[in-house]
Amino acid sequence: MKVLRFGPSIIFLRAKDAELVKKAVSEAFGVKELPTDEAIKLSNEFETVVFVTEEWKKETIPPETAFLIGAHAPVVLSEVVNRNLPVEKVHVESTLILLRIPTNVEDGLKLLAEKYGGEIMDIRTAFDEGEAGDTIIGVTTKKLSAPIGPDEISGAVLIRRDFLSVYHELTIDVPVLLLRLMPEWKEITIKIYDTDKRYDENIERLMMVIEDLDLGFVVGEGWDWDYPRPFMRVPVYKLKLLTWEDPVRVKFLLKGIEYVGYKRLCDIDVFLEGKKIHWTALGKYDSKFELAKAAREELERNLSEDVLERLRKIEEVLVAESED
Repeated sequence: MKVLRFGPSIIFLRAKDAELVKKAVSEAFGVKELPTDEAIKLSNEFETVVFVTEEWKKETIPPETAFLIGAHAPVVLSEVVNRNLPVEKVHVESTLILLRIPTNVEDGLKLLAEKYGGEIMDIRTAFDEGEAGDTIIGVTTKKLSAPIGPDEISGAVLIRRDFLSVYHELTIDVPVLLLRLMPEWKEITIKIYDTDKRYDENIERLMMVIEDLDLGFVVGEGWDWDYPRPFMRVPVYKLKLLTWEDPVRVKFLLKGIEYVGYKRLCDIDVFLEGKKIHWTALGKYDSKFELAKAAREELERNLSEDVLERLRKIEEVLVAESED
């Protein structure tokens, strides 16, 4: 589970001839100008959003358009210098750190402001008021494995401190902060059994879903034995997941990788406090196949495209092997 990551780097290039520099940036990096909100929304960790403005503009207030470059800021700036782009000045925006808090966002913002000596405000105001040496913590309820737009940041804390010191403290403090904000964490156990013993592929599929959907922290894993019937012992792979999600929802989502169509690829059982969550507790479905179909549709709506593509490739191989 990812609860902390950096946002994009934001750079202002000041030029006498802004249109000439825009054309040069477009050619140098092979990118097109985008509306500012769209560029920020599409950006990911360590990518760079570049604004080109007239030389006389001193404020780090974003103009209406920007360039989104899929490279870290030092690479972008080295290209600007090495290509001798006609830039008069460079301004760097405050460093953005994104923190995911699924609930109690207002309490979370207050806790962050108190802990790090910051000021609570909306994300646009934070960027307007922040300077190059400042740090902004943007709080969102959305998963951090996907791009986060300005409208998906519920609030921000502007801290007049260098981002390295803030980040180092935050990485240590995050578990305690989350526990204070959400004391209702649950530990569930997930067991995988595969009659064809293709555990590597099935464990990979399971981890892909857990990580991409931010279902929780894996706090333990390894081999164990299960007893489906008296005197019958079978090997299972077991992992313990610390989650803020409803365990019933976790069970439902994982049902979507047990089956492909009517083909069962593995058995996945979910336990809460030692008690197995049965498929009949997941809703009114006439069969496991109907349940698996609904779960798969939910997965495909929520998984990122690259993870979904990798998942399908693994499953194609598993289905083909099962038919041999």
